Amino acid sequence: MTIKIIVGLFIVLVLYLLFRPRGIKSGFDVPEVFPEDWRLFLLREVNFYASLTKEDQAVFEADILRFLKRVRITGIKTNVDDEDRLLVASSAVIPVFAFPEWEYSSLHEVLLYPDLFTEKYDFNEPGRNISGMVGSGGVMNHVVIFSKPALHRGFDNATDKMNVGIHEFVHLFDKQDGEIDGIPHTIMKNQTILPWLHLISENTKKMLEGKSDISIYGATNKQEFLAVVSEYFFERPRLFKQKHPELYAVLSSIFQTDLANTKVGDTKLMRTIGRNDPCPCGSGRKFKDCCMVHD
Repeated sequence: MTIKIIVGLFIVLVLYLLFRPRGIKSGFDVPEVFPEDWRLFLLREVNFYASLTKEDQAVFEADILRFLKRVRITGIKTNVDDEDRLLVASSAVIPVFAFPEWEYSSLHEVLLYPDLFTEKYDFNEPGRNISGMVGSGGVMNHVVIFSKPALHRGFDNATDKMNVGIHEFVHLFDKQDGEIDGIPHTIMKNQTILPWLHLISENTKKMLEGKSDISIYGATNKQEFLAVVSEYFFERPRLFKQKHPELYAVLSSIFQTDLANTKVGDTKLMRTIGRNDPCPCGSGRKFKDCCMVHD
């Protein structure tokens, strides 16, 4: 691809962000009542949601609706459907589920790309390797970008300890104090920061030596370390606690939840729900008589 085309794509993106419609915040009509087909999709695709009690699922649904009413989700050279919106919103809700009424104050819009992209926001150029990015500076300051296929893959495999949606929203969680630095100051107490930095240093050494099952990308810097271990924490909490008890204790404090004592990470909750199986919402009823959508 020529330099002119690359520059042209970037200019188109900037012009869109500058002059996009401002009237409806979310960009589509958000339902007032959570639809049954949305609930079924979450039960099948979002392990965190499927693990919750019926009462907490209702809270999760309310958080989804509130997020979708406030944040626009836009496809760039790709369509956006309800499933895309639900996965974006779920990615946003999961890290802050323990914080009622939490708002990502710096976020106005999520852009979905049809593929991986480069640091110049190009998804046609060879060498694309970015699946998600929190924008910074100028018109990008209030934007998050995801590769749509990568967003879906993060939820398709609930055992790989990787989820780009959660990863990027943890960056935004970290950014709530004004800076993405791997230290969520709005949550962490001053006396816990030095021990946290020590844990980052010690675990980074192990990762670089090939002695850790934490993704090596977390060794890039402190902010990526927080995002990477948070993916692990939310996807495989019991395994994370077993392998990294000190890190687990810190993240449990940061996110104010003890996930290892829940059903999060139990892949039996999803994918293979039969009509006569117990409903994964925990009601004790058969799936066909509870959360299954009927024509």
